Amino acid sequence: MACNNCSSDGGVPNGCQSNGSCGTGGCNKLPVFDWLSNMELPSTEKPFDWVEVRFKNGRKEFYHNANELTLQVGDAVATEASSGHDIGNVSIVGELVKLQMNKKKFHFDKEEKPEKVYRKASEKDLEAWAEARNKEQDTMIQSRVVAGRLGLKMKISDVEYQGDGSKATFFYTAEERVDFRLLIRELAQMFSVRIDMRQIGARQEAQRLGGIGSCGRELCCSTWLSDFRSVNTAAARYQQLSLNPQKLAGQCGKLKCCLNYELDSYMEAVKRFPSPNKKLKLSKGVAVFQKMDIFKEMLWYSLDSDISSWVPLKLDQVNEIIEANDKGELPDDLSEFAYEEAPKVKAEFEVADFVGGNAEESINRFDQPKKQLNKGNRNRNRNRNRTNKPQKKAE
Repeated sequence: MACNNCSSDGGVPNGCQSNGSCGTGGCNKLPVFDWLSNMELPSTEKPFDWVEVRFKNGRKEFYHNANELTLQVGDAVATEASSGHDIGNVSIVGELVKLQMNKKKFHFDKEEKPEKVYRKASEKDLEAWAEARNKEQDTMIQSRVVAGRLGLKMKISDVEYQGDGSKATFFYTAEERVDFRLLIRELAQMFSVRIDMRQIGARQEAQRLGGIGSCGRELCCSTWLSDFRSVNTAAARYQQLSLNPQKLAGQCGKLKCCLNYELDSYMEAVKRFPSPNKKLKLSKGVAVFQKMDIFKEMLWYSLDSDISSWVPLKLDQVNEIIEANDKGELPDDLSEFAYEEAPKVKAEFEVADFVGGNAEESINRFDQPKKQLNKGNRNRNRNRNRTNKPQKKAE
């Protein structure tokens, strides 16, 4: 999905320098592939007159193309705002916009005064937009200083300027209700713009800022995940994960959204296993459940009199014992059904088998520092060689 202009040259990435307006969607958050772009409409139908416009950090809104402008994905447009205008990039056009509207439950036919697309952004609009975007980082730092001086328990995580620079939206997180009336007054005097404060949650903050997760990939919420479903510790229990808050929490401090990805598969697989509360009756006593491995279909049981010694059993063996208990039969001991894994054969080899046994090709040859000759010894040896040379006889 990336364009060819982003390829590297000599190991250094070029970059398309289009700031996400190239239309490929590969450089943006929450990209959408227009799989209906190659399909032509019947001659009797008109193109859908609504478009989806992308703003900073993946914020998307629907706008009515009332002027019937010829718009393509990636075009910079000036859109209607509460006061003034905003600048964004077209992300979706055509029939795919209808599907997105249905997904987000946006009823365009019920909008009395829909927001419109004014025009394609001119060079003057883009210059004003770039100037406003360059001020966002400094604005956020200064606003944090003011909030700290006022003693407000809030964290300003992001600032977004409107395209014409007349309005600044401050996104913040706070555990309690914050009275920021004095803060708005000081920020309006400092930056000479209209101020809008929006409180967001921890997950929305991670979505806007982005980052790298513990898996080594970019955060799902900032790349493709658009809806946040509730996650609880029951999802970790079904997947036999340790209830360690440090491992289960994501960058936002909440439970990881990926705990729900494979939850349905685990819940379906657990149905084949007996209940953890089910006890195995033996002639020596009662065996209680300790843990299970869903992938290997293994269960570990131990006698209630000796909890420290666990006996591994296959799922079929456990079901066999349960059937015997239902018939009134009591096996002697769990050791009769214990599962023994085949010993792993460790391959014995030497490093010389791979590097050819040559000292010059040894993999640790760079670990040994080279011996440096003393300059005095080097000059002494050179003079000694000169004196030892036989002199030519004069003819």
